[in-house]
Amino acid sequence: MVWPDSSWAFTRLFGNERARIIASGACVFAAAGFVVGCIALFTTQSWWRPMVVGSATFSAAIFILFWDGQLQALANKGLFAILINAAILVALLVFQWPCFGY
Repeated sequence: MVWPDSSWAFTRLFGNERARIIASGACVFAAAGFVVGCIALFTTQSWWRPMVVGSATFSAAIFILFWDGQLQALANKGLFAILINAAILVALLVFQWPCFGY
């Protein structure tokens, strides 16, 4: 897998190796946000929704910023991650799902 080689936003600034390190750290940060949001959901904290919305937005931004600008092999460049994040955002923001009353 060559993602995020040739990132349109970061490779010119940092090079491929540093861009990979930044992308890896950003993905870990986004995943941690999802985990914290899920823990908050299961412990009935009212702030779970903003945490998950922020994590989904940040995660989608990672894949867009680290995209190489080419339309070939989008599945290897985070297309499904962006679609999943979009589905999470639509479910939470448009449909206000799930509604637990807290």
